[in-house]
Amino acid sequence: MHAITIEQPGGPEALVWAEVPDPVAGEGEVLVDVAASAVNRADILQRQGFYDPPPGASRHPGLECSGRIAAVGPGVSGWAVGDEVCALLGGGGYAERVAVPAGQLLPVPAGVDLVTAAALPEVVCTVWSNVFMVAHLRPAETLLVHGGSSGIGTMAIQLAKAVGATVAVTAGGPEKLARCKELGADILIDYREQDFVAELRAATGGAGADVILDIMGAKYLARNLDALAVNGRLAVIGLQGGVKAELNLGALLAKRAAITATSLRARPAAEKAAIVAAVREHVWPLVAAGRVRPVVHAAYSMADATEAHRTMESSTHVGKLLLTT
Repeated sequence: MHAITIEQPGGPEALVWAEVPDPVAGEGEVLVDVAASAVNRADILQRQGFYDPPPGASRHPGLECSGRIAAVGPGVSGWAVGDEVCALLGGGGYAERVAVPAGQLLPVPAGVDLVTAAALPEVVCTVWSNVFMVAHLRPAETLLVHGGSSGIGTMAIQLAKAVGATVAVTAGGPEKLARCKELGADILIDYREQDFVAELRAATGGAGADVILDIMGAKYLARNLDALAVNGRLAVIGLQGGVKAELNLGALLAKRAAITATSLRARPAAEKAAIVAAVREHVWPLVAAGRVRPVVHAAYSMADATEAHRTMESSTHVGKLLLTT
């Protein structure tokens, strides 16, 4: 088969579409003929040499895919050759075939075509696990999403609105904010021109956000704490703004607030399977009903992954970037 290889870390040109050995479905795994994968920030970091796959995962980039089951390994039940699926991966999505633990498979939801389904697993599992399973966003609460026009952001807006929450977003520029509004965002903040803490307080009568989904890390830590409501929950899922910052514990105590930080890729298989099962139970009916939809900016051929990475690094896109075989 062919897959994207990274012989030396570097820029987008480090991604090379090359012939590699076929994977084999092991115990508890299925083999998927890949129709599409999607680009995530983790893929950029892996390409640059900063984010190795977890032990046992494919060395090829790609944290999600869609396709058809080509083979079923020992100990797998409930899946059959030919089933159309999408999957959460530890790696290997940028390829023609990938072996996937059965617990990380999802059926392609009703109303979504096979290629577009590749835009779902990583963002849905990330948002559901952090915003709902960890931070416990409830109806009538306010969620602040940093990077509202990203793949994560566009999904977080829709899921929060589906449960009856108010959604605030930060994004860069009026065009991206307009797309967020189309998806249901209530409070629109241009981080290039506005102070998100002041804008959020003004829009919430001084209360702030009950839950904040943050991709920036250190750069936003102090201001995120300022933006939190009493009993608020800050969920950190990215470190685009650095890894070290000072934290005022007195302010945290005064607000009776909580800070969590999680990653999805390195979690044990059992934890990933539990998240996938929760997504299938709670989110797939919303997708099938048309209340939540993947937002796709563009699709590239797998061999043109370099161009997809350049687009992501330019931050000109809204939603997901797909790679098709």
